[in-house]
Amino acid sequence: MAASTTPRAVAASEASPSLRAQLEALFAHALRTAYPLTQDWQLPAAVAVCGNPAMGDYQCNTAMPLFARLKAQADLAVPPPASPRAVAEALLRALPPSELIAATSVAGPGFINVTLSRPFLATHLAGLLAHGTRSVAPALAGDPARPVVVDYSSPNIAKEMHVGHLRSTILGETLCRTLEFCGAKVLRLNHVGDWGTQFGMLVTHLADQPGGAESASIGDLMAFYKAAKLRFDADGDFKARAQAAVVRLQAGAPEELAAWRRICAVSRTEFDELYRRLGVSLVERGESFYNELIPERLQELAALGVSSVSEGAQCVFSDGSSTPLIVRKSDGGFNYASTDLAALWHRVRVEQSQWIIYVTDAGQGTHFAAVFDAARRAGWVDSFVRLDHVGFGLVLGDDGKRFRTRSTEIVRLADLLDEAVARCAAVLRERNPDMGDDELAVAAQAMGYGAVKYADLHQNRSTNYTFSFDKMLSLQGNTAVYLLYAHARICSIIRKAGLEPGAVQLRQGGLALHAKEEVALALAIARFPEAVEAVVSDLMPNRLTDYLYDLSARFNEFYGACTVLGSEEEASRLQLCEATAQVMRTCFQLLGIQPLMRL
Repeated sequence: MAASTTPRAVAASEASPSLRAQLEALFAHALRTAYPLTQDWQLPAAVAVCGNPAMGDYQCNTAMPLFARLKAQADLAVPPPASPRAVAEALLRALPPSELIAATSVAGPGFINVTLSRPFLATHLAGLLAHGTRSVAPALAGDPARPVVVDYSSPNIAKEMHVGHLRSTILGETLCRTLEFCGAKVLRLNHVGDWGTQFGMLVTHLADQPGGAESASIGDLMAFYKAAKLRFDADGDFKARAQAAVVRLQAGAPEELAAWRRICAVSRTEFDELYRRLGVSLVERGESFYNELIPERLQELAALGVSSVSEGAQCVFSDGSSTPLIVRKSDGGFNYASTDLAALWHRVRVEQSQWIIYVTDAGQGTHFAAVFDAARRAGWVDSFVRLDHVGFGLVLGDDGKRFRTRSTEIVRLADLLDEAVARCAAVLRERNPDMGDDELAVAAQAMGYGAVKYADLHQNRSTNYTFSFDKMLSLQGNTAVYLLYAHARICSIIRKAGLEPGAVQLRQGGLALHAKEEVALALAIARFPEAVEAVVSDLMPNRLTDYLYDLSARFNEFYGACTVLGSEEEASRLQLCEATAQVMRTCFQLLGIQPLMRL
């Protein structure tokens, strides 16, 4: 479970352009009109997609909980309604007229089914075609000048990025892109591990190289780290010198600081190359950035009575937890909790963030819950700041254990990306032997990187998943490769009509929705803002991948049943093709996947 606070800041706006939000606003009006005594009950007008399309497009499920509440209210001036169905009928009588709704009905004990107006739906899609998908982006409440901070990726200096960093990096990037699409100002922060006792070991090993720390070549950084660790574990003299070097480094000694900066620079170069390949851009704020803030923050916790000393350590005890959050060790040293508290304080008080999202593995959930609790008790975080820990599960191999190479080494992220691209290149060469080398290289990278990202993003992030190249590169099922081909096919249809994808204009007569497959596709396209709202609401990127896959399925059903080229409805149906492709491209962009216009 994610540790979270959810105040009114940064919630889905009532001005959302989604069809569901518009229906919720209509039913909220009906609720206040039919039962004015309920205005203070904060009972939502719950609207969802209708489970049975034959019954309608959406369904309002408010009548049953409202009936139960009315029946339990003993001091009502009027008798409660006879049944949930009677409540539903009263809501329908109070429902204001709207061009959005074509028909309504009551089913079962009180479900209100709604069928949307087909002309309204066609006009809605025409607006999307005319103004682009950003015109239907949900808005976020809160102050647009105050940033949303997303803390993600967070590799350790002097260690290579591996498959374990994959989930944090691409989950965090997708959340950033989605929030920005909704108008948020996002500050992407990379909280790298660039401080601590291991750097005494590294700077000492560097100083011992031929030529000394100033001229020695680090070469392979991971090999350098392993060599230093071997010496640290086996050589008592080296270990003592390394521990002394940590003290000098933390005191700001010039030689140790210079060596530390060299090591950080080498790591940063390697990180940046991987981020370039993944299309990720972050602002680095390592642990060292917050180090000088820690003493004052810990003094403040003690002065406020938030922390106390236990067995020589400074601790914060949370209600209901027998394990304290140790913010200063008994030897006086700082730890992760010290840094995370200082970082949170800085993000709220200096960056003025209204929402802070931490994307780390699920195992850190308890830690962040304790950090959030300490910050709230200290008064650093008020009810207008939202805090979320976005936890995720492990990447597993076929053996059900952490994904590793056959030699039990952790899989390097660069190697994983290289193999995905190589496999895609082989498939493309086999299917398209006439494809030029440059075009093939671009397509293989888009497919390879996209496949790796999508295979992760379409999982429920809170669970573990098994990594499989064969599954992620399949042309069938819910994969990036399948969806990229689907998008390319739509573009091909548009080109066969003598048009260019992205340039289909509204034509005489506009959109006409008659066949049930046309209506189903139009509804799927129009529900794009709802998918975006779902991602923002629960921070689950798989809400968007599920939507994208469903949209592709609705398009295939439409194309299988409805002739596009050469039909009397060609102009209208080409616009449906273009609207589908536009929404697919936006979904790809939010997921960090490069769309392909032809394959």
